[in-house]
Amino acid sequence: MDTYKKPVEMGDEIEVTIESTGAKGDGIAKVNNFVVIVPGAKEGEKVKVRITRVLKKMAFAEIVTGGSSSSASSDSDDEEESYDDEEQSDDEEN
Repeated sequence: MDTYKKPVEMGDEIEVTIESTGAKGDGIAKVNNFVVIVPGAKEGEKVKVRITRVLKKMAFAEIVTGGSSSSASSDSDDEEESYDDEEQSDDEEN
């Protein structure tokens, strides 16, 4: 059982600052050192996001205001699957 309390939950709307961009160009923010992936966001942007999915070590969010809200849903689904694969391999190593 996972005893770590994640700082975000599905449906939360929060304001984050994009600290960097990932290999696939997604914005990466952190909430209490918990990684939040924001497709369509650029480094340095401060955006309001809605949490759409929470995994063990990261969450995904969509931009609500403050940036481009381009719909890259088909792309983000593929990206989420690749992140799922990474998490599964992390779990297998532990």
